[in-house]
Amino acid sequence: MEESKPALGPGAVSLHESPSSSPGLGGNEEDDDGIIPKGEIDPVYEAKARVLNHAIQEIGMGRYQWKLFVVVGFGWAADNLWPIVMSLIFTPVTNEFHPAQPPLLALSQNIGLLVGALVWGFSCDVSGRKNAFNFTLGITAVFGMTAASSHSFAAIGCFAALWSFGVGGNLPVDSAIFLEFLPPSNQWMLTVLSVDWAFAQVVANLVAWPLLGNFSCQEGAAACTKADNMGWRWFLLAMGGLTMLFFVIRFCCFKIHESPKYLMGKGRDQDAVRVVREVARINGTTSSLTLADLKACEPAGYVHEGNVTSAARRTLQRKLAEVSTDKIHALFATPRLARSTGLITAIWAFVGLAYPLYNSFLPYILATRGTSFGDGSTHLTYRNALIVSSLGIPGAALGAVLVQVPRLGRKGTLALATVLTGVFLYGSTTAASSDALMGWNCAFNFASNIMYAVLYSFTPELFPTPQRGTGNALTASANRIFGIMAPIVAIYGDLRSDVPVYVSGGLFIAAGVLVFALPFESRGKAAM
Repeated sequence: MEESKPALGPGAVSLHESPSSSPGLGGNEEDDDGIIPKGEIDPVYEAKARVLNHAIQEIGMGRYQWKLFVVVGFGWAADNLWPIVMSLIFTPVTNEFHPAQPPLLALSQNIGLLVGALVWGFSCDVSGRKNAFNFTLGITAVFGMTAASSHSFAAIGCFAALWSFGVGGNLPVDSAIFLEFLPPSNQWMLTVLSVDWAFAQVVANLVAWPLLGNFSCQEGAAACTKADNMGWRWFLLAMGGLTMLFFVIRFCCFKIHESPKYLMGKGRDQDAVRVVREVARINGTTSSLTLADLKACEPAGYVHEGNVTSAARRTLQRKLAEVSTDKIHALFATPRLARSTGLITAIWAFVGLAYPLYNSFLPYILATRGTSFGDGSTHLTYRNALIVSSLGIPGAALGAVLVQVPRLGRKGTLALATVLTGVFLYGSTTAASSDALMGWNCAFNFASNIMYAVLYSFTPELFPTPQRGTGNALTASANRIFGIMAPIVAIYGDLRSDVPVYVSGGLFIAAGVLVFALPFESRGKAAM
């Protein structure tokens, strides 16, 4: 006998209605106020999620969310900071240790990022967001600073994998917890966080310019000793110290509350109500949410699976169930959910190979091509890298604006920016001077930061809260697995040739085309 869908409890009507607009490039505009339409996920969870969306919208964007915006920004910054660190130290490390296969350094980083995305992403759906949110930055800082003591290529590779394990958990966890505390009308702020991502790139290049530019061996030098090449070690200490400062502020100066939607998904409705009321108190307001509002969403005789046996046995059963593939299956439960999950994972995979294949080796490419142009000094290489990185900030900011444009939305902005990123890469192969190469790279960085700003915010919106960490882990893992292939392609493709550029550009264009096939558009809709 078919189970009837439960009625919504008091206050279940969202205050945030979908704007009436033409679909345009942004894709399908649904009549429903949720990103994932009715009937695609568990009806009891869906009804309760709408009640919580209403409650959080009622509280509004207040003191708690603004503080969360700041500390979540640290995770966004670290996610880009440390891959950029690897990119910047790649040349001086290679010149000092003379490894047979230099791209193996990037490979070790990508393996760490993959393991981090898997462990932190999946675990945050099992044991909550709080622990991962607090400790990922600390792990990154400790191993990042320790790496400065490396005396061999193997040692720096191991430490790169370890600091990347921490980095890999930042975005899957931070995007989930920030989205789950945002009022539906403020979800666009997830895109604004990418300004921190772009700003981190500028900070890294700004610090690298004097340190690596003045305390590194010149490209092509006959001998490179540790004493002549201390810049990358001091640079690691500086970036590790900055990340440690982020960790201390996040851990000591901000009290993170568990996501109310996560708690509700675990059957802990009372705790979810308590957190909502506490956030309202911090914001200087009140919430009308009650436990009865959530219980009203349950049909007669409904029993959450977490309430059927003793506490000890219940905990064991839940943990065993949660490490199964059920959460992944839920992301493919209906044809449209399967299409959405499959396509966004494929997009992350293509970008995961395309971006590091070029950007991870950018200073090396600037140096080696600059040498062929007659102006490849170390100082000039890092100056040019700083100029290129500065274009990321306006790119990320523009992305935050474009996602709210009715005829573009998330889908249209993401598709166009991703295709343009590939086009600008192809243009860079025509450069006949360092200035021309830098110009094309500026355009590439501008477009790619628009792309990442939207991709990082759009992805968690496409998953329901009980599976959001799993969905983020799935896409991040696809991104990291393909990222592992980047140094392998670089080894056999020759970084001094245009082969990696052509491969990277083609993948960006293919990813942009796939965006148009995504079934859901999240502009003006509430995350579930």
